[in-house]
Amino acid sequence: MADKKWLPRWFFQLASPRWCYQITGRLLPWFLLATLILLAGGAVWSLLFAPADYQQGNSFRIIYLHVPSAILAQSAYMLMAVAGAIGLIWKMKMADMVLKSAAPIGASMAVLALATGAIWGKPTWGSWWVWDARLTSMLILLFLYLGIMALNSAIENESTAAQASAVLALVGVVNIPIIKYSVEWWNTLHQPATFKLTEKPAMPPDMWLPLLVMVIGFYCFFAVSLMQRLRNEIIWRERRASWVRELLNKQ
Repeated sequence: MADKKWLPRWFFQLASPRWCYQITGRLLPWFLLATLILLAGGAVWSLLFAPADYQQGNSFRIIYLHVPSAILAQSAYMLMAVAGAIGLIWKMKMADMVLKSAAPIGASMAVLALATGAIWGKPTWGSWWVWDARLTSMLILLFLYLGIMALNSAIENESTAAQASAVLALVGVVNIPIIKYSVEWWNTLHQPATFKLTEKPAMPPDMWLPLLVMVIGFYCFFAVSLMQRLRNEIIWRERRASWVRELLNKQ
């Protein structure tokens, strides 16, 4: 096991199921409120007040769902890979729980990204699906999510399932840069990235600002979903602990 002396104290607090259950309970209402405000405000802004695209008209508005879901699908997988590495190196069961809890959420985001991309592709490319590098790599990401979920369901031993899921998450993380840079490495139909940290957005502010609000809202939604699933997983795995029995008796 790796040396733990250099790690900060909060790192080990995160490894405590009881502490994580308590802190997520305090954070959940705030993230839920932020999710409702950001997604409701972003949806109204993007659908009713953002101008139509001069080429695509109103059909471009699907990017307000497509882009956030695609970004979140990749971010969730990277979180799983980090959790998998922590679980393998430091043997922290909370990391295993995070990986398992994040997988269904990330998979749903990948499905939403692929579905909205297909809806956008039909009027734009004339086809629901093309074997474009970006689309194909996103489909592979969905299969990786499904593979991790299948491992957790098929392997009864929680420790073995966690190790197998962590290995697959770490191996599959190589697909993330392929998704990101596929439009630059190969000649693809998919348009370049909408947001780049090093460049000014190509869209006018009244189009990319509501998109930014939606992206942040999706991240808050992910946080809410992950914390809720994580709390359920903690209760299930720690059901024999005295603090869980006391909590359930109070309820």
